[in-house]
Amino acid sequence: MGVRKELVGNAPSGEQVHAYHISNDNMEVVVLDYGCIIRNIIVPDKNGNKVDVALGYADLEGYFVNDCFLGATVGPTANRIANAKYSIEGREFSLPVNDGPNNLHTDMEKGFHKRIWKGEESDNSVKFTLESSDGDMGFSGNRVFTLNVSLSKDNELSLHYHATSDAKTLINMTNHSYFNLGGHNSGSILEHTLKLNAVEYTPVIDSAAIPTGEIASVKGTPFDFTEGKTIGRDVNADNAQLKFVGGYDHNFVVDGADGTLKEFAVASSPDTGITMKCFTTLPGFQLYVGNFLKANNAKDGATYVPRNGFCLETQFYPDSINQPSFPQPVFGPEKEYDTETVYQFC
Repeated sequence: MGVRKELVGNAPSGEQVHAYHISNDNMEVVVLDYGCIIRNIIVPDKNGNKVDVALGYADLEGYFVNDCFLGATVGPTANRIANAKYSIEGREFSLPVNDGPNNLHTDMEKGFHKRIWKGEESDNSVKFTLESSDGDMGFSGNRVFTLNVSLSKDNELSLHYHATSDAKTLINMTNHSYFNLGGHNSGSILEHTLKLNAVEYTPVIDSAAIPTGEIASVKGTPFDFTEGKTIGRDVNADNAQLKFVGGYDHNFVVDGADGTLKEFAVASSPDTGITMKCFTTLPGFQLYVGNFLKANNAKDGATYVPRNGFCLETQFYPDSINQPSFPQPVFGPEKEYDTETVYQFC
């Protein structure tokens, strides 16, 4: 087990950017302090060959644009907020209008994925810290965010988020890594098998992908992954929900979510034999299969196109803050934000 810190360049602000290499006997994870971006996840395949299963850019400059949020820690709020507005205790807040009339992933240029976090190494982890003042990007409270990224001897990559605030505030963070268990540059993920412990999902109104407020059963729909199937089997089905957003880009409800760590997904590649088991303390996750993915300057000379990677973004449901029947992502002096997501590779 070990952590190695490497200087990799400078951010547009002039600040230094470092890569933290966290490794055990079997695998290595590389995280940037710029945006707390997961740059590499290198794991052995069924033949013992090392495979990088995280999509990413060939150079640091790619992450300064990163319009597809490859590997990014998104915050303070991820996914969509209707009309880019929300209220807490009668006080209305406005966010950048950056996705039609709505807000997506906080702010494309000022969000947490484009800030330098302070890294502090230990034996098998790095604790990243970021401070955000009252009013920053349209959020209340002076807040301190931490993300502890650790790697266990059992190949468990853990992302432990924590935040404190001196006022009630909206927090709904996620990691936006794109996975391809055949290797980041191996092409389509449609033959990956995926099993989801989610018997319900949240349908969307239209192509803006704001939830209707309904929590619907997946039974008898293309959204039923409860028995496991290939990602590609039903992705192009004649289904209005899929047509709205070009494929899977929906929030699923974690079975039995109660704030404790629950297994919510198992994905595997038939080519490499690599399997990824996913766990979270959060109530939901977004399955996105890269419907609009693109990157011309990817690692190892690769070019990414749609369906070359998939995301499992753990979260409170999209637009929860405006949907009283959904779990509420409001935190403050009496209620700290504390969540965990774990990816285990085998």
